[in-house]
Amino acid sequence: MKKFFCSMLMAAVMITGFTGVSADAASKATAKSGTYITVYNSNVRADAGTNNRIVFTLKKGTRVQLTHQKKAGSQMWYKVLVNGKKGYVLSSLLKNSTTKQVAASTSSKSGSGVVNTAMNLRGIPYRFGGTTTKGFDCSGFIQYSFKKNGKSIARTTTGQYQQSAKISAPKPGDLVFFHNTYRKGISHVGIYVGNNKFVHAGGKKSEVVSLSNPYWKSKFNSFRRI
Repeated sequence: MKKFFCSMLMAAVMITGFTGVSADAASKATAKSGTYITVYNSNVRADAGTNNRIVFTLKKGTRVQLTHQKKAGSQMWYKVLVNGKKGYVLSSLLKNSTTKQVAASTSSKSGSGVVNTAMNLRGIPYRFGGTTTKGFDCSGFIQYSFKKNGKSIARTTTGQYQQSAKISAPKPGDLVFFHNTYRKGISHVGIYVGNNKFVHAGGKKSEVVSLSNPYWKSKFNSFRRI
């Protein structure tokens, strides 16, 4: 009897080792939807797990539709549908495209609104500490323009700097920061409007200025995005 059980145990071990299938790998697929893009050239397999055969391959940047997800060992696999063909791709080889596209679209619309608001404020007198259309200082001008477009941001220049993230390729509606103007460190801010120009409350009134202006070019610190 002992020999029988030992034989059965050995057979089970050999089968598991041969197929590479674990209890986790045999887990059931659950529904998952969304539009994703391949991050790399990717193998699509008949089932979840690298031990399964490759049914076709996808080039980097291919858009796919998700239908299910399934765990194999410690890895999550997504079942994808592309051009009528189906198969499983390792989740780390895909990235969500819908969320980023919506976020980018929303950001673009918001930036356009901020620029339109700010441009309509040109000519309003500069007033230190000003936050209304009777007169603005630089950060008050920024706060007002964003608030009119549904965004609540910090009141001060340093607060707005800390609230934003540095970027290298500005879009209209992003912020432009300057340092060492009337004080050391971050001391002035404007709104980028495109074509290497920004609109701000500075000097005698709110106006558009070129970043090629020698003074502002020498004081430029960074482009940042809220």
